[in-house]
Amino acid sequence: MSDRTPYAKQVLAGQSIEMPSWAFGNSGTRFKVFAQQGVPRDPYEKLADAAQVHKYTGAAGSVALHIPWDKTADYADLARHAADLDVRIGTINSNTFQDDDYMLGSVCHPDAKVRRKAVDHLLECVDIMDATGSSDLKLWFADGTNYPGQDSIAGRQDRLAECLAEVYARLGDDQRLLLEYKLFEPSFYTTDVPDWGTAYAHCLKLGPKAQVVIDTGHHAPGVNIEFIVAFLLREGKLGGFDFNSRFYADDDLMVGAADPFQLFRILHELTLREVLLPASGIAYMLDQCHNIEPKIPGQIRSIMNVQEATAKALLVDREALAAAQSAGDVLGANAVLMDAYNTDVRPLLAEVRAAKGLDADPMAAYAASGYAEEIKAARVGGAQAGWGA
Repeated sequence: MSDRTPYAKQVLAGQSIEMPSWAFGNSGTRFKVFAQQGVPRDPYEKLADAAQVHKYTGAAGSVALHIPWDKTADYADLARHAADLDVRIGTINSNTFQDDDYMLGSVCHPDAKVRRKAVDHLLECVDIMDATGSSDLKLWFADGTNYPGQDSIAGRQDRLAECLAEVYARLGDDQRLLLEYKLFEPSFYTTDVPDWGTAYAHCLKLGPKAQVVIDTGHHAPGVNIEFIVAFLLREGKLGGFDFNSRFYADDDLMVGAADPFQLFRILHELTLREVLLPASGIAYMLDQCHNIEPKIPGQIRSIMNVQEATAKALLVDREALAAAQSAGDVLGANAVLMDAYNTDVRPLLAEVRAAKGLDADPMAAYAASGYAEEIKAARVGGAQAGWGA
């Protein structure tokens, strides 16, 4: 058995997982948004909290913004604030699902005026990318229909293609359009970008600066996500990941909570192509809502979950696996994967953190820092950030 430990340490030391700004605001279910003490009141305070996650994990150096939830008067100043905190602003996420005008869709809406409003917002997001130095624009559309005959399915695809083309043409040389898909919700008869094939087809037509984003919660039960990963990697069209967990639908629970073995299998496909480091161009991000757990510890634990699954995937003995596969040794090949998955990688990760000058236990280190108590005392008054703000 080959020793994969040195290679694993090297990759883990350079791994980076982007945090979502909205994970630090108040969130909840469709019935209730739950307020917590110390929640940020603006994007500046969100970045301060995100910096705490990076401080104790060493693997979360960028923060995604959501517009208009993170709207501010001076985005260049916000980017400077991030740099002062030793993080940077990453992906810019658009929002075309919360205005009353979007009841029948945004870029796929039958009314040209509504489509114009949606595209103008997407172009505004590119302007924000210019100001913050961000390279990625992430698009997720809630567009769809609830009833047969409600609208033309083909016509909505034409409108989508036309709007995407206009946004794509606005991108700079070093900017990308990342198109996300989702099986259903909030529309229940048709969703205009329901699966990876639809997203892939649109990105293929747009060009090389358009790639697909995989959200691990956006699939039907039992879908083999690692197959989608392998296919899109082979085609050079995998642009990013939104990590979370789901039990039933898009639950947005902490990554690795529901099915850590699935997370391991996905990361195994990524390690085979050696695309885990930032130089690969694939944007890895958490996309979760911490409804009942505290925000910062929830993000820290999530980063640790990704690190643990990554470490196990990196320890797969590729030579032994290839030999078993070539020999048609079904059980032997599976055993190679399971040996890696069943490895306790916590000591390995403790060594990686120590080499970076970090505490071996990020959760305990943050709890002992007193930061949670500080923000509870300091952030009194004002409007807390949350869904829609």
